[in-house]
Amino acid sequence: MTIEVKDIMGRVAIAVLQEASFTEIVDAMKRYAVGAVTVIDAERRPVGVVSEEDLLLKEVDTARHSVSMYESRKQREDHEKAAGVTAAQLMTSPAITVTPETAVRDAARMMRDRHIKQLPVVDPATGHVVGTLHQQDVLRVFTRPIAEIEAEIADLVGKPEAFSIKIEGGIVTIGGKVERKSQVIALVERIRAVEGVVDVVSDLTYDREDILIVPPLL
Repeated sequence: MTIEVKDIMGRVAIAVLQEASFTEIVDAMKRYAVGAVTVIDAERRPVGVVSEEDLLLKEVDTARHSVSMYESRKQREDHEKAAGVTAAQLMTSPAITVTPETAVRDAARMMRDRHIKQLPVVDPATGHVVGTLHQQDVLRVFTRPIAEIEAEIADLVGKPEAFSIKIEGGIVTIGGKVERKSQVIALVERIRAVEGVVDVVSDLTYDREDILIVPPLL
């Protein structure tokens, strides 16, 4: 079973309009206890995100009034944000979004790769923001009941009585015997893809080596 964003997302879209002031953004973050807000246009489509890091630039960027020709593009952008007073000026754009049908695993990978803690959720048909996916929502996947994970793994292996399966702290230890080594690799990868599984420890054995290892050319 693939858990999708719609299964765990927050149904409240924490958003401000492009004209929102610095203080209005801070107030929204405090009111909803979030570290970022989505910036939307008049049609409720996300155009960017303002994070706490964006707002802090105003405090830490003391050089924003003295621009150097040797600055990097990122430094120039930071100076511009530090001088900003509205959401449109402060935001990081474009907004990185997901849809309700996005797999949670894909959303988690996006958060990790982009170093972001929340994602606006948009309706793929209209582009309107319909909710927010927070990092803590994603982490809830790893607290799935063990019985659910066991049942899903049992369906994957086909003959659960032929295997020993132990789950502790999200780590699955599986033992048993299969015919070929390639089956061991495939089975471990399928179990690792189950939502809520942190890692897999294989105690599987096999009868036949069927993976050809080509020696390097000299």
